[in-house]
Amino acid sequence: MDSISQFALGAAIGSAVLGHKVGFRAALVGGVVATLPDLDILIPMGGPVADFTYHRSFSHSLLVLTAISPLLAWMIRKLLLRRQPELAAHRHGWLWLVFLALFTHPLLDSFTIYGTQLLWPLDTTPVGLGSIFIIDPLYTLPLLIGVIGFLWLHHNRPVGLRLNAAGLVLSSAYLCWSAIAQQSVEQTAQRSLTAEARPYRQMLVQPAPFNTLLWRVLVITEDGYREGFYSLLDSNPRIALLDYPSDRSLLRGLEQHWPIERLQWFSKGFYSVAEIDNALLISDLRMGVEPSYVFRFKVAERIGSQLHPATDRLIQAPNDLHRLAAMWTRIWHQPAANQKPGF
Repeated sequence: MDSISQFALGAAIGSAVLGHKVGFRAALVGGVVATLPDLDILIPMGGPVADFTYHRSFSHSLLVLTAISPLLAWMIRKLLLRRQPELAAHRHGWLWLVFLALFTHPLLDSFTIYGTQLLWPLDTTPVGLGSIFIIDPLYTLPLLIGVIGFLWLHHNRPVGLRLNAAGLVLSSAYLCWSAIAQQSVEQTAQRSLTAEARPYRQMLVQPAPFNTLLWRVLVITEDGYREGFYSLLDSNPRIALLDYPSDRSLLRGLEQHWPIERLQWFSKGFYSVAEIDNALLISDLRMGVEPSYVFRFKVAERIGSQLHPATDRLIQAPNDLHRLAAMWTRIWHQPAANQKPGF
């Protein structure tokens, strides 16, 4: 999830664990600690593909975060001892605050589609449920309101703590709702694909940006991929999909090139291959909407009649913010049979 959501979750957890004893400091420390795992983006991993695929690995490992929690809690208490010794006395409270703020960060991230290596280094499989978009106001707002309510009502901590707890409950319930909605759309998509009787390799259902009412259906086929959208408010359960080309045969002879191998693994097969202006591009189809993908990489280039491995380079995605209005319209209105699907 985005840094604001992670900070809000950490602040809410801090307030719940130790807010009744140390007040606003619990929210502040919890929020800051919860954002620490994402500092791995500041570490150069060796190239664009490495930066992309090693993010959310060691820094988001439940094993690593559990191991460093006692040390980080000890450091926080040492800092407090110099200025406010009475606050440092809550040893177990600070330990639980730090542990939960760190531990919930990768758990929340695993609900997005990116991929979080929860058990690194024992198992590097990226976990990405894909039931919630990386930024979703309906998840974050209850947390922010609860934390702000707790801070505002510092003179009446019991009421503030109840508001904070309500924010945690509502945000957690929204996460559960997103998973239930995803399962429902997956079943609808399966029925729609079965009715078409067209073969396909893989299917992915994920929310459209910023909401859980409109869902994107991505289907990988033998010669490309298909994309369509389904709103929970649609009256017709038939999902219209548009076809797009992808030529994976271009990768023949390049399979051992590390960026290519790594992207195939990390994307779990949801990628496209295209040659544009003598450059071979691989796009992670999970993160973006046709034709704009956040993670598109140049991995090879054509010299003469042959494609040769090249130093990987991230291709900047076009700005698609202008499509948000169309997305909002699509939530409430299903296109007619003779209209182009999507938004």
